Amino acid sequence: MSQQLLWAFVIFALVMAFTPGPNNIMLLSSGVSYGFRRTVPHMLGVSFGFAFMVGAVGFGLGAIFIAYPVLQTVLKYLGAAYLIYLAAVIAMSGSTKPEESRSRRPMTFWGAAIFQWVNAKGWVMVIGTITAYAAIARFPVNIVLQSAISFAMAVGSTITWTLFGTALRPLLNSERAVRAFNIVMAILLLASLYPVFMDA
Repeated sequence: MSQQLLWAFVIFALVMAFTPGPNNIMLLSSGVSYGFRRTVPHMLGVSFGFAFMVGAVGFGLGAIFIAYPVLQTVLKYLGAAYLIYLAAVIAMSGSTKPEESRSRRPMTFWGAAIFQWVNAKGWVMVIGTITAYAAIARFPVNIVLQSAISFAMAVGSTITWTLFGTALRPLLNSERAVRAFNIVMAILLLASLYPVFMDA
């Protein structure tokens, strides 16, 4: 593996992890609604879930999707339906009050990890990781390296976006402001579905 190719992959992973997408939009909204500490399981679910997905596809699971392309279509539309549901939940969310803390919770670790498998942007990242950088993925140890780099980038990205949302909390000091912000986030989440339907 050449050092030049490795750095190219690091830059690719950095750009894909930090640019806006369903994960980052949901983390931003969760940071505003629930704060940093309560969003940690969501953050960890995204990071571990995506890294595991890179490894699983790299080690051969991707061959199943090549053999049965209909599975990609099914996942794509299941993901779109779930994103529409999440957008509705976010749009109706406001800031959490102490008495609401038990009934309203941010996304769980497992929910966020499983979501990676129906996340359209996640699949673009994984396919790009495994195919565009095939020279890295040729050997098992390099797939582990790709997964580790993807995990590191995901951790940095989830922390950054959640902190950004947490930093906005003092500025959104009314229920109306939080609801307006979450409606904007829901619209952006729906906008992230554009590539899915354009590819239909």
